[in-house]
Amino acid sequence: MPAFESGLNTSARAVTFGPVRIEFDATVLEPRAWTLAQSRVAADLLRDAPPGAILELCCGAGQIGLAAAAMTGRPLVQVDDSGDACRWARHNATRNGVDSDVRHAPMEGALHADERFALVLADPPYLLREQVGHYPDDPPHAIDGGEDGLDAVRTCLAVAGDHARAGAPVVLQLRGAAQADDVTRLLARDALPLVHEHVHAVSPERALMTLRVAISR
Repeated sequence: MPAFESGLNTSARAVTFGPVRIEFDATVLEPRAWTLAQSRVAADLLRDAPPGAILELCCGAGQIGLAAAAMTGRPLVQVDDSGDACRWARHNATRNGVDSDVRHAPMEGALHADERFALVLADPPYLLREQVGHYPDDPPHAIDGGEDGLDAVRTCLAVAGDHARAGAPVVLQLRGAAQADDVTRLLARDALPLVHEHVHAVSPERALMTLRVAISR
């Protein structure tokens, strides 16, 4: 793999992720094959949706959003607060010829107030902080969800509620069906403009939750 002027690690690895080829190193979470299901769910939901861009929150190396954009031909905005993640996401977008606007910023400050999206992908860190040490090969920042595992999830839900179009879907990656139940309780408690539609349990520890922005905000 060639050296990159952007400072990306020349000992990086590469994997095929559906329609895209993703390069990464130890500074970002290694792409998991099962997470391609999130890209496919997004592509299915967008098949008959009005025109508009995809928003990916906590994008990491960019694979999930890039695959969804490649499948649908839609433009993409990707957000991460890690500079390493954003460098890789930009690199992978360029390598795969995907139109992606990668923004290095906290989720709450990355978007203009009037930006609205046809679909939101959210891939937050969701492990309990006490569990992070069990995964020494993963960057802690990419997997640490705080004391209850929901710190970044809460922010993703708030940002999605503000920036998805009325009626637009939100596809959220979670730590199994039990954490999806936690999210359902959060929606009710915090009166967020999101309606729980479906939970696809990939395994006991892996789940995709589809929500939709309420038509009437």
